[in-house]
Amino acid sequence: MGNQRSLVRTLGLGYVIIFVIANIIGSGVYKKIAPMAAELHSSVWILAAWIVGGIITLFGALSNAEVAGLLADTGGEFVYLKKIYNRFFAFMYGWSLFTIIQTATISSLAYVFAQSLNSIIPIPELFTSLKDFTIGGVFFPFQDFGVKLVAIFLILILTGLNISGLKSGAGTSKGIIYLVFTGLAVIVFFGLGNLHSHPAHFMDLSELTNGTVSFSSFFTAMLAAFWAYQGWVSVGFIGGEVKDPTKNIPKGIVMGVFVVIFIYLLVNVTYLSLLSIPQLEQVHAAGNQIAAVEAVRSFWGTGGVFFISLLILLTTLGCTNASILTGARPYYAMARERLFFSGIGKLNKTNVPGNSLLWQGIWASILVLSGTFDQLTDMIIFAVFIFYGATTLGVFILRRKMPDAHRPYKVWGYPIVPAIFILFCIGLFFNTIIARPREAAIGMTLILSGIPVYFFLKKRYSKDEDK
Repeated sequence: MGNQRSLVRTLGLGYVIIFVIANIIGSGVYKKIAPMAAELHSSVWILAAWIVGGIITLFGALSNAEVAGLLADTGGEFVYLKKIYNRFFAFMYGWSLFTIIQTATISSLAYVFAQSLNSIIPIPELFTSLKDFTIGGVFFPFQDFGVKLVAIFLILILTGLNISGLKSGAGTSKGIIYLVFTGLAVIVFFGLGNLHSHPAHFMDLSELTNGTVSFSSFFTAMLAAFWAYQGWVSVGFIGGEVKDPTKNIPKGIVMGVFVVIFIYLLVNVTYLSLLSIPQLEQVHAAGNQIAAVEAVRSFWGTGGVFFISLLILLTTLGCTNASILTGARPYYAMARERLFFSGIGKLNKTNVPGNSLLWQGIWASILVLSGTFDQLTDMIIFAVFIFYGATTLGVFILRRKMPDAHRPYKVWGYPIVPAIFILFCIGLFFNTIIARPREAAIGMTLILSGIPVYFFLKKRYSKDEDK
């Protein structure tokens, strides 16, 4: 780890920008327009949700950058929260990371991988007689079971490879972002060049004032947008470790997020010029379709479907592997600090946290069976914004607790920018409870299940100390 940190200190603005972009753009840009269409029924409102989601993301990232710059050498969101609040709150974040945030991210990416494979090679339906089997009317484990099984196999195979000590090459992340850019460029170039596209009501500005979109539905649609913007928080890991961080961190975040906002708007205008709102709603209702695949199919036929599906397949394969590899580290670190089960804090013969990887893989596989891609990602955003808001509140807390500490970067627009982001996190929290009660209830249950676990571990470790 020390070598990585010294390397990062030598890198400048260009690296920060690429780091931000590479950690944001993933599966969401290919898929999330469909649930947004189902919620908003308007091309103009969909684009408005992407813009507002991007601005809010920017506010959160800028606020997080101040905390990251101040506490950068201690590393990661888990330690930020321990410093701002206490061990209990830091544990609750780590527990949420394990039960929802990181594991459901792995599940979601693996699910999109399986859907993309299904577009190339149709995956046979399995146990169709059980597809209506339900657990509490909430979970349908055998629905699309063939696709889910492929997603589970991917998680377990990649987990096994990581346990064996096999690591990705240094250029994997860079290669993935080039693949993503290639795919999006193909969609935009051929899609906007298709003169026979533009469905009815495409970019009809009168839709902004016709009153069909409620405040709650707009908020709910932004759950989808935020999944696509998810990943900016990772800039915290290089918070104080770049050249001239006072200038390069905020510049890199602003420029990186603005590039992503521009790309997302361009790509989504292309989708909306190729597919009507009813068509996008059908894609969402189908469950196993991907908007980007259907958009390319409309102008390039079967060959285009193969190309874009293969691209999404490779992209999500790399992202799933990266999420599995990095995701196991916080639980390992927690166990070393007696904030998780002791067995997870052990390295195996190949010098990797094998137990941490194994339990992460098992739980991520169970989450695949629990729901659909959109249900999983809504749960992730609901949970993660609780802690994003808590970290941003830390800007105010740390300015009072550590007024004289050196801050390589102070959030622009303080106190307005962090205050707006905190208010938005509160609004998203309550709106999700109202609009997505199932996802919110599952998310809160998994988060709060950490409370008895924390006190159990505390009692267990105190007994060990007494012996």
